[in-house]
Amino acid sequence: MRALLIIFALSLLTSCYHEERNCADFKTGTFEFETYLDGELKKTKFIRNDSLEIEIYENKVDTATIRWVNDCEYILKALKPDSRSEKQPIRIKILNTEPNGYTFQYNIVGKDETQQGRVSKIIE
Repeated sequence: MRALLIIFALSLLTSCYHEERNCADFKTGTFEFETYLDGELKKTKFIRNDSLEIEIYENKVDTATIRWVNDCEYILKALKPDSRSEKQPIRIKILNTEPNGYTFQYNIVGKDETQQGRVSKIIE
């Protein structure tokens, strides 16, 4: 009986745990995202204010609007898309935050397949 009470108490304590997210800290600023494409490390730098995001990737600049769904989730939509695929908005959800960055999940709006990434905030 005592073991059952201990298991119940532990499950109660762990079910109340949730990772703290300070998403508001990342609504504005300069950021960097790294990913591997075809075995090569690629870096993207972007500058975000509350409603716009300017991305610099391989000397190409793209601008997207931001619509915040809540403090930790937003939709990006390219202002001047070059292709049909760039016309599709992207949903980004911040999963957890740290003082210098955050982990996020993203997908094309309307599609189920998601991917994850990590963004670092650049202190300038």
